[in-house]
Parts: sequence; C-alpha cells; structure tokens
Amino acid sequence: MSQKRLRDYGVAIGEMEPGEKNAITDVEGVTVGHTTLNNGEVQTGVTAILPHQGNLFQNKLIASSYVLNGFGKTMGTIQLNELGTLETPIILTNTLSIGTAADAIFDYMLEQNPEIGNTTGTVNPIIGECNDMFLNDIRGRHVRKHHVHEAIANTSSTFEEGSVGAGRGMLCYSLKGGIGTASRKIKLQHGSYTLGVLVVTNFGILRDLHVNGKRVGKKLKEALLHSWEERDKGSVMVIVATDLPVSERQLHRIIKRASTGLARTGSIITTGSGEIIIGFSTVNTVSHQYKPQTQTLETIHEEEIDTAFRAVGEATEEAVLNSLVTATNVIGLKGNERPTLMDLLQKFSMKLT
Repeated sequence: MSQKRLRDYGVAIGEMEPGEKNAITDVEGVTVGHTTLNNGEVQTGVTAILPHQGNLFQNKLIASSYVLNGFGKTMGTIQLNELGTLETPIILTNTLSIGTAADAIFDYMLEQNPEIGNTTGTVNPIIGECNDMFLNDIRGRHVRKHHVHEAIANTSSTFEEGSVGAGRGMLCYSLKGGIGTASRKIKLQHGSYTLGVLVVTNFGILRDLHVNGKRVGKKLKEALLHSWEERDKGSVMVIVATDLPVSERQLHRIIKRASTGLARTGSIITTGSGEIIIGFSTVNTVSHQYKPQTQTLETIHEEEIDTAFRAVGEATEEAVLNSLVTATNVIGLKGNERPTLMDLLQKFSMKLT
C-alpha cells in the first residue's frame, strides 16, 4: 500500500505485532476489492471480500456475527448464525443498495454452482451496509450489479483504504471516514496465526475521538468553536478474518471483543448507529456435499483465547484510525463535505502523537 497510514505518523496501537501488510489480507487466501463511484452527487461504492479463493458454496467456512447495536440492514446473518457457516463473498455498500448487491451475489453464485436451486438448496448472501446519504445521492440507488461484479473481480491481497469502495461517502467522528484495515499476529505454543480486520466507518461524534488514548477530537472541537459534529449519526461494519483454528462458538466470543477497539477510539454506540461485526475462520472448511461420516474440527484450547481477544481489539482500533488518516476530501450531494482528520490537524498545527 502506498498510502500513508497511522504507523507512518508514529502511532502504534497496542502491544501485539501486526502482519506483513497490517491488513485483513495478511490472512492467507483473503482478498479485497473495490468499485468506487465518484461523479458529482454520486459518491458511493462497493467493497468485496473473498474469504478464500475456491468455491465458497462447496467449501464453506466457520463464521459468526455479533450485533452491538442493531440499527442496520445487514443481510444474511440469521442463517449465518444459525448454521455457523459462510458460503458467499461478503459485500459492503450503502444502505439502499443491499438488494442490488444481493442480486449480484445470486448471479455470481448461480454461475459458479448450477446445482443451486436445482438439485440442492438456495444460497445465503452476506451483505453489510452503512448510510452515506450526507455525501451521496442515496435515493438514486446508483450501485448496479456490474459494480458488485467488478469489485469481486478486482479483489487482491493489496488494496486502498479511505474514501474508496463502500467507504466513499462515509463519515467518521464528524470527519471523512471510509475503509480501514489492520492485523495482528497471534503466537501460540503450537503455531503462529493471524487475525485481520476491515472496517467501513460511518459513526461517532468529533469530541469523542481518541487516538491511542489522546483526546484528539476534543482538541479539534475546541479549535473549531462550533458544534456541527453533533448532528452526525451512522454505523460501522467490522469484518474479522483469521486463520486461527476455532469453533463457531469461539469465533463468536472473539468477534464480540471488536467492541473494545471501537470503544478505545471513542465510540459510545449511539442509538442511531448500527455496529455489526461479521467474522470467519479460514481453517475448518465445511463441505456442502453430505458424507455419512463424522466431522472433525480443529480448535484452540479455551485458555488460549485471550490472545485472540486482545488481537481483535487492537486490530479494530487501528483499522478505524487507518480509515481516518487515509481518507481524502469528498464533495458530494448538495455540495456537502466533511474535513479529513489530517487536513484539520494540519490546519491547527496539531499532531497525532
């Protein structure tokens, strides 16, 4: 990644070591792609996450989701939690485009799997959303199916952060938000593993923003001398990937701790904000094809899980902050805009450290 990220400004979150790219794609097999719509009042997009590079319907992954505050329209998590498996790419977009995104995933999965709806059941697409109506003409529903297909086709182990893809029109702590990512290495006696996080940030009030414990938002609020940030409400999508061998129950416990990372950046989880976390492990694949034999899952011992709790909190915190420091200025619907964190810090001669 060529963008300047949080650590390039001298800020290192937590005590654990990040992965090589400090991204969700440090988990082997995971790729991320964007389609960004940037045309006047159309400021939105799609972000696609491929959990592995094979056929996800035939080889499902252990998965779980957790809702901190349910002011959201996420699709597919009922079945995901009931069965504990993920069988499609994860698509992130704006609130009024979830139907289009789901339709695009149906096309994608039906093309790969002619047996769906024919000789076997249907398919459960996982779609996450945030509301970008301040900067984007959300009523126009400008995301089309081909944009979703392009995002999937564009997936790679390296990708941009900030004002791209599903994060194009998002706001965070009354500033320009968007896509952010980070990862942590988990070192246990039986091996080394990786946990990565990707976020779409669209939440928070400026005065609450903390950067590594420093009340950066409060200082910016005082410097701005007005309270326009009080109007902002929004959501955050947190996607957690790991190659740690875990059960669905263990994964559920781990992803809940992403809340600690959100809290350390200053989130109070307001009533109009949706905090949705979706996680998957790439280790234990679950075959769609029935075999008359018992299934064996590889899992860590419960005494080792605290390391993963710390990892997901640290990676979530850093991912949120990366979404802020990589964001670029966007002028959108009705000329609306929000400053970027780095522009404001420069304006008032402040530093992150």
